[in-house]
Amino acid sequence: MINEKLPKIWYGGDYNPEQWEPEIWKEDERMFKLAGIDVATVNVFSWALNQPDEHTYDFTQLDETMDRLYKSGVYVCLATSTGAHPAWMARKYPDVLRVDVQGRKRKFGGRHNSCPNSPTYRKYSTLMAGKLAERYKDHPGLLIWHISNEYGGYCYCDNCAAGFREWLKERYGNLDALNKAWNTRFWGHTFYDWEEIVPPSELSEEWGGNRTNFQGISLDYRRFMSHSLLECYRLEYEEIKKHTPNIPVTTNLMGFYPELDYFEWAKYMDIVSWDNYPSLDTPVSFTAMTHDLMRGLKSGDPFMLMEQTPSQQNWQAYNSLKRPGVMRLWSYQAVARGADTVLFFQLRRSIGACEKYHGAVIEHVGHEHTRVFREVAELGRELQQLGDTLLDARTEAKIGIVYDWENRWATELSSGPTIALNYVNEVHKYYDALFQMHVESDMVSVEEDFGKYEIVIAPVMYMVKPGFAKKVEQFVAAGGTFVTTFFSGIVNENDLVTTGGYPGELRSVLGIWAEEIDALFPDQKNQIVMKRSWGSLEGPYECGLLCDLIHSEGAEVLAEYGSDFYKGMPVLTVNKFGKGRAYYVASSPEADFLQGLMKNLCEEKGIKPLLDAPVGVEVARRVKNGLEYLFLLNHNAEASAVEIGASERKDLLANAVVTGSVTVPGRGVVILESKPQS
Repeated sequence: MINEKLPKIWYGGDYNPEQWEPEIWKEDERMFKLAGIDVATVNVFSWALNQPDEHTYDFTQLDETMDRLYKSGVYVCLATSTGAHPAWMARKYPDVLRVDVQGRKRKFGGRHNSCPNSPTYRKYSTLMAGKLAERYKDHPGLLIWHISNEYGGYCYCDNCAAGFREWLKERYGNLDALNKAWNTRFWGHTFYDWEEIVPPSELSEEWGGNRTNFQGISLDYRRFMSHSLLECYRLEYEEIKKHTPNIPVTTNLMGFYPELDYFEWAKYMDIVSWDNYPSLDTPVSFTAMTHDLMRGLKSGDPFMLMEQTPSQQNWQAYNSLKRPGVMRLWSYQAVARGADTVLFFQLRRSIGACEKYHGAVIEHVGHEHTRVFREVAELGRELQQLGDTLLDARTEAKIGIVYDWENRWATELSSGPTIALNYVNEVHKYYDALFQMHVESDMVSVEEDFGKYEIVIAPVMYMVKPGFAKKVEQFVAAGGTFVTTFFSGIVNENDLVTTGGYPGELRSVLGIWAEEIDALFPDQKNQIVMKRSWGSLEGPYECGLLCDLIHSEGAEVLAEYGSDFYKGMPVLTVNKFGKGRAYYVASSPEADFLQGLMKNLCEEKGIKPLLDAPVGVEVARRVKNGLEYLFLLNHNAEASAVEIGASERKDLLANAVVTGSVTVPGRGVVILESKPQS
């Protein structure tokens, strides 16, 4: 478990008592007890309060908060407050201010406003972390450290330029290697001195977000910025560990946030935590996939749900209320997929600035007689009832879906073949096909051990890093099933094309080669025509976006294109390689095709759905100490009956034994405990 001081699913969230007068604090304590709140995240943005000038530190109010919360039965997730620097720092040390992609120097304001390569920021943020750790190392209320907040944002200042050059020297060793990796003979870009290299901003190589003249430098700058921000985190982490080596440390991630390589970050986090803010119209399977990604960052370890709103956001275009039951439903969705905490932003709603209309446990009305508070209190009661039953339970998936941030950067920076290619969306299509079938899958990195899976799926594996192709070959040769798609195997880690025919290093295991890639307009479609009926696949099916024009080099052709000048060319192939098989899907298919394909592959490998549940009912499983916990999450507004088989199972929330079938209320949850079913 995260910390043995609190052996249950933690329940609480962000708390900012410094924004309120002391008479409100007593009312907070009363309502926290009513709601079952047992953890408060404090000090997230209190740097200016704790350090009013360069030489003065004043923790008086934080001392009072820590002591008061602990005495009232609430433990603390203690943040280091370094997510936004104080105004005095910006005025006295302008190196702390970022320069944006357009070359403009920021003034003080906002948050995430510090240059990650500023010596000033690194000095004072590390000092703050150390002073907090030294002061509160023995405080009985301290559960976990929370460094900064939602790291992100790039900087293009002179400090970053200098740091980038040093990072490049370490990566490449000399300019000859760099020039080769970046293909700088194109457009006369050869560098003869390190000082000639400048960050790829809108003043140099980039424009309009992810558009760039030179993918090599833009890709490396993203690596460098992720590394720079991680260095800031690690400086605070190491300072904290000097004083509290046994207290876990985290920082809150943001799901599929594009700017940081979270697989690299997770190596330096004691536990992963993240902030979940789907819209009302976000596909349920996409939220599930994001939870699974957060679980996958540390190879299946449980994670923390650090933030979610009890009711509504304030920053989306349309900030819909969570309908009755949805907050509870989405909270259990996180738990079902690996969360050992349910935490909110925020516990009391602010009265000013940009988050005053962000939902909270305690609304502006200030009392407990609200729909939101009643729902929060009911969930708090249930989590108390569950105790430590689910803590540290794992998922035992037999399918891994590969996701890679660097591959995403390279795909999005690619100048062609289509503006419509969205790496995350293509990954989600394969995840969703399994989700709809109630088949478990893990989101994994290219570094993960593939040997524990029966099937590995790597959609749009545009970039093939060193060793990845060999790893795939070993996995398939040993009997595994590998699936990849169009626009895969194109470039190496430097975004240089692997010549000799796509899919490059994956060509041998796939048994195909591609000579051209056709980009279809949004209203254009081609067809996938099966050469013969295969299990759940009959067709024809629609496909679009991109169409690889491929030739078989030993692979069996299972389906062909149905139209255009490449009618009759392969669109779905399978290659026997050693004891296993490798499949290639040469276009982006409709959902029915993917569900049929996934069903066939699962049947080949003996992978069964967790249950046969109705549409709209999510099924997930965690396993612990020889018991399995099956979560039935009904995302429909109406009740749904689910067949669970003849074996007895315990309904943990209703405290009853059930067999045969259970009825899950609309937007309701059932958690079933049993011995693993055969």
